[in-house]
Amino acid sequence: MAGQWGSPVPYGQQPWQPVPTPQSAMRAANSDRERTIDVLKAAFSEGRLTAAEYEHRMSAAHQAATYGQLASLVADLPSGPMVQPFGAPVPVVPPTFMPAYLPPPAPARNNGLAVASATLGCLTVLTFGVTGLPAVITGHMARNRMRVTREDGDGLAVLGLVLGWLSVAGWVLFLLLALVSA
Repeated sequence: MAGQWGSPVPYGQQPWQPVPTPQSAMRAANSDRERTIDVLKAAFSEGRLTAAEYEHRMSAAHQAATYGQLASLVADLPSGPMVQPFGAPVPVVPPTFMPAYLPPPAPARNNGLAVASATLGCLTVLTFGVTGLPAVITGHMARNRMRVTREDGDGLAVLGLVLGWLSVAGWVLFLLLALVSA
């Protein structure tokens, strides 16, 4: 029985046995290289690296094979790839990019014209369709404005449009029936 690279292996032994290595000599994965590249990008955008240093370290990161090589590329930067113990879960987001310092997103606002369109559309039932045409007009204005401002409320505008057009169609049908019967 031949072992790895054709060397003979005595009977009862494995052809290849893992050799314990220090963590800095462990082979790095593509995801480890990507995390290191993210740290380098952040350092460059923060002004910690010059363009020449950035280019040099980026090419070295793409060629790095071990955790030690990756760690040496970011050792002088505030954050770098953390060498994980064998079998430990790898963090999804590197500590440099944690959004803890960002304010929470502002609550979404509905477009005022969309709210008006939905209100006018719902009032068509109580007003026997009188508010139908204003519901259609404000619904179309709201949808056009929301394309530009990226506000919420598209569902409200569509509700106003549907109810408004149903009201307008009802009035047209009523008038046609009135003309035919007269």
